[in-house]
Amino acid sequence: MDRKKFIKNLGVGALTLPIVGTIVASQSYQKVDSKRTSNDDDNCKTSPRETAGPFPLKSTADVVRENIIGDRIGVPLIINITIQDANNNCKPLPNAFVDIWHCDAHGNYSEYAWQNDGNFTNKNFLRGRQTTDMHGNVNFVSIYPGWYPGRAPHLHIEVLDQKDRSLLVTQIAFPDTISNAVYTSEN
Repeated sequence: MDRKKFIKNLGVGALTLPIVGTIVASQSYQKVDSKRTSNDDDNCKTSPRETAGPFPLKSTADVVRENIIGDRIGVPLIINITIQDANNNCKPLPNAFVDIWHCDAHGNYSEYAWQNDGNFTNKNFLRGRQTTDMHGNVNFVSIYPGWYPGRAPHLHIEVLDQKDRSLLVTQIAFPDTISNAVYTSEN
């Protein structure tokens, strides 16, 4: 489906996608780049490190929130993430900050001037921060991301400790089957 038809078809409707993921971070600040591949807690490995991308969060003061939609429209997306500690047998990591950011249906990021549809430096849509609960969980309400040249639909995630030290920057990409369902929906 082409971008114009995708954007035309986007809207809040009956299609709501739940995304559930587990991110394994390390509190040791050592370089780690392998994904967890085993259910054996003694062999717990961190999720892959990725780039923060060209549009990372500039400030978290205004984005501590569960609903990150702002003034954007699109297919609703519920994001449930569990953060586990690789240095503690993949036990839940409570009281960690989880920052999330992604583009809107048109491929635009808030807080930045380079955009497909204009300058969004004074906006903070589709950005948020939550603190993990005692089970390592955070939840966000968002919309399904669009794409921009050279990138598939994705979410950026950064896990930080209570002193705002980065534990892990990673990305969540979407399978083509999910993206195709979203982009061809009538919602």
